[in-house]
Amino acid sequence: MIDVGDRFPEFVLNDENGERFDSRSLDGIRYVIYFYPKDGSSGCTREAVDFSALYPKFMLRNIPVIGVSKDSAESHMRFKEKNSLKIKLLSDPEHELQEKVGVRGKKMMYGREVTGTIRSTFIVGRDGIVEAAWKGVKVPGHADKVLEKAISLIKS
Repeated sequence: MIDVGDRFPEFVLNDENGERFDSRSLDGIRYVIYFYPKDGSSGCTREAVDFSALYPKFMLRNIPVIGVSKDSAESHMRFKEKNSLKIKLLSDPEHELQEKVGVRGKKMMYGREVTGTIRSTFIVGRDGIVEAAWKGVKVPGHADKVLEKAISLIKS
């Protein structure tokens, strides 16, 4: 799995509007990218709502927040509209970016081992290098921790 100090891989994925989103558009910009299992599940909804609530504080510092899952652009659009989300959502149906980043793997779900998306978040610096990483994220309070870390990176 990618960690602090590693270069975050370049990617091109479709967003919630079905438009191509190229990571090169983020060159020179610090950003948050997080990986989650599924639109509409309770934990994923809570995480997206929490990041959206803090979105103005991230954007005040020019730090976009991007969520990535295997769900389709159409699913992302419904998810955004239903929950009034402000963040960008990207579709990775073939798990290509998830595999490159190392966030797809074995995890426990309802007492049994399954292969899926391991909830993870990264802050990527202006130079494309990972500045902070959280793996196996527990949702409550997580978005606040990411914002706090992002602010500390600006000050350092």
